[in-house]
Amino acid sequence: MKKLLFVSSILVFGLCTSYAQDKPIDSLKKKNLQVIDSITVQKITGDLPKTVVATQVKDTMVFSLEDMANARKVDSLWLQELFSTGRFEEMYGTVQNQTYDPLPYKEVPTEVLKQRLAELNARTPFNVEYNTSLERVINGYLKNRRNSLSRLMSLSDYYFPMFEEQLDRYGLPLEMKYLAIVESALDPRAVSRVGATGLWQFMFSTGKMFGLDVNSYVDERSDPTMATEAASKYLFSLYNSLEDWDLALAAYNSGPGNVAKAIRRSGGKRNYWNIRSYLPRETAGYVPAFLATMYIFEYADELGLKSSGPQVPFIATDTVKVKKMITFDQIAEITSIPKEEIEYLNPSYKLGIIPVIKDENYVLRLPIDQIGKFVTHEEAIYAYAEKKLNEREKPLDDVKDHPERIRYRVRSGDYLGKIAERYGVGVSQIKRWNGLRSNRLRVGQRLTIHPRKPVGGSSKTTASTNNVKLYTVRNGDSLWSISQKFPGVTVEKIKNWNDISGTNLKPGMKLKIQKG
Repeated sequence: MKKLLFVSSILVFGLCTSYAQDKPIDSLKKKNLQVIDSITVQKITGDLPKTVVATQVKDTMVFSLEDMANARKVDSLWLQELFSTGRFEEMYGTVQNQTYDPLPYKEVPTEVLKQRLAELNARTPFNVEYNTSLERVINGYLKNRRNSLSRLMSLSDYYFPMFEEQLDRYGLPLEMKYLAIVESALDPRAVSRVGATGLWQFMFSTGKMFGLDVNSYVDERSDPTMATEAASKYLFSLYNSLEDWDLALAAYNSGPGNVAKAIRRSGGKRNYWNIRSYLPRETAGYVPAFLATMYIFEYADELGLKSSGPQVPFIATDTVKVKKMITFDQIAEITSIPKEEIEYLNPSYKLGIIPVIKDENYVLRLPIDQIGKFVTHEEAIYAYAEKKLNEREKPLDDVKDHPERIRYRVRSGDYLGKIAERYGVGVSQIKRWNGLRSNRLRVGQRLTIHPRKPVGGSSKTTASTNNVKLYTVRNGDSLWSISQKFPGVTVEKIKNWNDISGTNLKPGMKLKIQKG
C-alpha cells in the first residue's frame, strides 16, 4: 500500500498583517514540503521472495494563503454568536461525542400513525389525513429506504436553512422544503428523463419564466439559492390560483391545466384526495410521497432516524463576486480545498469554470474561513489564474471551436479515466452528464461528453481524406487477416478508425484503412 508521509510541520493557515502587492502573482506565498513515497514490493532472494520497502523522497510546493487578523476576528465572533444560540445543533442534527445505533425497523401501529398525522395536520396548512394509501407509502419508505433517508437528512441539514429563509420570505409553509426531497433527492444537478433540472426540477421554459438563465457555462436551475427563490415564486402563484396547498403541489408536478381538468372530471370537487383518481398517474403518487416524507422527517427521532450533520454547514459558507474568469482546478490548487467540495458548493457551473459576463453577477461560494483568505489575496489569485490560462494556450477558447456535445460509444478496454483524459474533462463531469452512479461501463454504452480537447486528437493522428482507403470485407476475412494486408496496420487501429468494439465482420462491410 502506498503511503504519503509529510516530513515538514503541519501546514496551517495563519493570521497575518497587511502586505505589499507590487507583483500580484509573486505575492501568493508558497511553502515547500518534503514528501516520502513508500511502497512495499517483493524481491526474489535466491528461491525465496522477500518483502522490502522502496522509498523515494521528493519536494512539492503548496500555497500558503493568510488572512487579515481583524477581518478574521469579525468572522470568528459572528460564527461564535450563531453557534452559541443552540440553534446550530437543532438545525443541523449533529450531536457531539455521541454515537447512535440504528434501531431495527418496526412497523408503526396504525393508531399511533393516526395520532401523529392528526398532530401534523394541526400544525401545517396541508391536509394531512390518515388513509390506507398514505400508510402504505410511509411504511414502504421506512422499510426499504432507511439508508437513503439518513443520507437525505444529512443533506437536508445543509439545504433546509436556506430553503426556510426563502419560503418564509414569500409567505409559504416552511414544510414546503420537503418538496425538494421528492423532486430531486436534494441533488442540485439532478436531471429528469424529460430534462427538468436542479433541486426543484425546473424545465427550461419554466425556469426562464422565473428568471433562471441557462447558457454554455452556467445553469441557474442548479443554483440552490436562485432555484429556491424561483420555486417559491412559482408555488406562490399556484396557490393564488388554486387556493389550496395540496392542489398547488399537484399543479407543481403536472401543471395547473391537469389539475383544472381533474376538478372538472370530478364534478367540481376541490380536495386533492377526491380528485386524485383523475390526475396523471405520477401526480397521483406525488402528494402522498410529499406527506410521507414530511411525516418521516418530522418524527425522525421517534422513528430512529439520525443525521450525521453536513460536512460544511450552509451558515458557515459565504460568497464572493468573481471579477475575472477562474476555474475550479485553479481555486482548488490555490486554496487546497478539494475540487469535489468546490463543485458541491457551486453546482450551477457546468464546466467547472466561473465566467465573467457583462451584466451577470456570478459568485463563488466557499467555507467562510476560506472566503476571507480569497478576498485578502484576490488580485494575486486572479493574476495567477490568468497566468495559468495563458500557459495552457487558452484552452477556454478551444471550447468554442469544439462541438458543444458529442456522443461517445464505449469500446472494449475503455474506463472513465481514459475517456476523461482523451477529451480533457473530469471523471465526475462524465458521471454527472450521464447520470452515472458508479464507475462501471459496458461495451457499446453511449456517453454524452462536452469535450475540452479536439475530438479527433492531434494533427499527427488525424489523417486527411486522401490517406484513407476503403476496404470491402470478403468471406473469410477477419480483422487480423485484413491488418496483415497493410503495412503498419494493427487490429486495434482498424477498430479505432471504424468505431468497432467487437470482432464480428460481415461480407460487403466497408472499412476505413489509413495509409502511411
